[in-house]
Amino acid sequence: MAAATTRDLLAAGAALPFAALQPRMLRRRIGPEAGRALEKLGHAVDYLTDEYVYSGRSLAAHDPQLEAVQMLMAINREIYLSCPAVPRPVKRLRAWLRMRGA
Repeated sequence: MAAATTRDLLAAGAALPFAALQPRMLRRRIGPEAGRALEKLGHAVDYLTDEYVYSGRSLAAHDPQLEAVQMLMAINREIYLSCPAVPRPVKRLRAWLRMRGA
């Protein structure tokens, strides 16, 4: 429920287009430190969005609580994107085949 709520809140007041919020099919190798940070940020975002929804306030583009959620989500995205990408299986297979042929 919180994920749908977060998406709704962001779509209403975010500067990013909705397409930028769609998940990519690229996997990342997340280390323990980044994992803990992502987990804590996720809990903070969920807490703030749930609190906002249950307060009964209407959506406003320049609401400080929504801006705080957007800032936390931007930090979350930065941490996630700083983790190294895992090559797709096809790329790993091609690299392995090239190595075997050499």
